[in-house]
Amino acid sequence: MRTAHRDPDVVLLLFLLVLSVVSAGDWPQFRGPRGDGQAEATGLPLTWGEAENVSWKTAIPFRGWSTPVVLDGQVWLTTATPEGNDFFVLCVDAATGAVGVNERLFHADSPEPLGNPVNGYASPSPAIEPGRVYVHFGSYGTTCLDTATAKVLWQRQDLPCRHYRGPGSSVVLAGDFLILTMDGVDVQYTVALDKATGRTVWRTERTTAWNDRDANGQPQREGDFRKAFSTPLVVTPAPGMAPQLLSIGSRAAYGYDLATGRELWKVGFSGFSTAPSPAWAAGLAFVTTGQGQTELLAVRTDGQGDVSGTHVAWRTDRHVPLTPSPLVADGLLYMLSDSGSLTCLEAASGTVVWEDRVPGNYAASPVLAEGRLYLCSQQGKTYVVKAGRAFELLATNGLGNGCMASPAVAGKALFLRTKTHLYRIASSATAK
Repeated sequence: MRTAHRDPDVVLLLFLLVLSVVSAGDWPQFRGPRGDGQAEATGLPLTWGEAENVSWKTAIPFRGWSTPVVLDGQVWLTTATPEGNDFFVLCVDAATGAVGVNERLFHADSPEPLGNPVNGYASPSPAIEPGRVYVHFGSYGTTCLDTATAKVLWQRQDLPCRHYRGPGSSVVLAGDFLILTMDGVDVQYTVALDKATGRTVWRTERTTAWNDRDANGQPQREGDFRKAFSTPLVVTPAPGMAPQLLSIGSRAAYGYDLATGRELWKVGFSGFSTAPSPAWAAGLAFVTTGQGQTELLAVRTDGQGDVSGTHVAWRTDRHVPLTPSPLVADGLLYMLSDSGSLTCLEAASGTVVWEDRVPGNYAASPVLAEGRLYLCSQQGKTYVVKAGRAFELLATNGLGNGCMASPAVAGKALFLRTKTHLYRIASSATAK
């Protein structure tokens, strides 16, 4: 692990300053301004369809499941050829849907085959701040672009990782850092880049002991046991405390010191190939364990070292998602399973408040805005459910194709990326 000496108070200040420039009109990274799936926007539509409350609809070439990011009237997103040879970034005008930038950033002569029908080569979501957008395709390339000119400011293609099933972890902006998560079949590490230059500031290797060989000493399903897709979350455990990076790998979840990358704590588990991002509230990190023994663990974030046996406050194995990320608001934890089971639990105790179902299959993570949960299925339906202590379905909306990408919320609009198009959804009275 290489570290730089950073004053924790300075890192905390920079982290807070980044959050302060984000407004209700922005969606700067995967899962929104705080990485928790919550939007402060108001005036969002409750109902829509192909002929209702669609401001515009823009075809997106090739294939990509990355969430759009929205800032200063621009929508940025990524796509790649289905075979993984070419990697692109697009910028769409948020008001009109016109494509202003469509640039190939990277090329791979022999990309590793995906080996599954679910993921693609453009699943990691970008991140944006005033003047700069950060675009990431895993080991195939990471770059920073000027948002006014689309000029490349810096670029990295020297961060190794054999992704096996394709890249999935999105970038995270935190103070001066751009955080990348590289959980592959060969190496597993987290790296912080100086966002101004792309230079590596620190790199921390995963410390999970891999013990998955059969009686003949051969790896069992080598890639799946080591691979993960999760995007980390930056939290401040308590007022005045240094920011902590919550990160889920295959076989373990970790808390890292954001300033240095030092591992603070970890919790081991038997699951693997984890995809959902963690959630956090009131000193508890909510982490899913992936394939195999699928659970959700509520972990106290004040530990040191291996806290597997001491800091798990509660756990559940009921209707735990493999892909959509959990969401916590007002003391309630919401989980949407891949098959449409929607569960509301008390975040502090894990007590089930209610359980219900929404039809379809799900890869996109829920978004909460104006007291409503927006749940986008792979079949093209978005179910709007009232957040709270009783299940109430408010609306069912349909588009021509389904969603793999998670929604973005900006201003008074939803930006929904389906498998073929990008939509701006806004009430007709506020469409402009």
